[in-house]
Amino acid sequence: MTQRRKADRGETMMSTRNSVPEEARARMVELLNQRLADTMDLYSQTKQAHWNVKGPNFYQLHELFDELAAYLQGAVDLIAERATALGGFACGTVRQAAAASQIQEYPSGKMADMEHVAALADRFGAYAAVVREGIDAAEKAEDIGTADLLTEIVREVDKHLYFLESHLQA
Repeated sequence: MTQRRKADRGETMMSTRNSVPEEARARMVELLNQRLADTMDLYSQTKQAHWNVKGPNFYQLHELFDELAAYLQGAVDLIAERATALGGFACGTVRQAAAASQIQEYPSGKMADMEHVAALADRFGAYAAVVREGIDAAEKAEDIGTADLLTEIVREVDKHLYFLESHLQA
């Protein structure tokens, strides 16, 4: 197997002075790469909604979706950098993300404005749930840096989910 293929699967670790044990770092790199794939996918789905939203709430939702996408784009960088700080490799190409993402595919075709909101709310909720699982795994691995990063991300995602759901609640 080539060195790149091993790196794609998180099997090759770089040496580091990071005090998290190598076995735990390897598990965290794998977890971070999964969240990286999910985050990149959620980013692209949010941009899909941003580009295609129509209806009476167009401008408000167009701006909201762009704000959500901008946050996710920053989170992608934080997650990838944490994986590499642990001595791993970030696997973040579009193809890698598409192959690994656990986020449900975004609906295609014509959708009303609130259908976009509901679709994104479903995905943000599912994403928050897997990020929370990652927090638990990082705490068990005694990797407080990864747990803290994921806590920061889920706090923001919960806020964004609240923004989305507020459009759907009477």
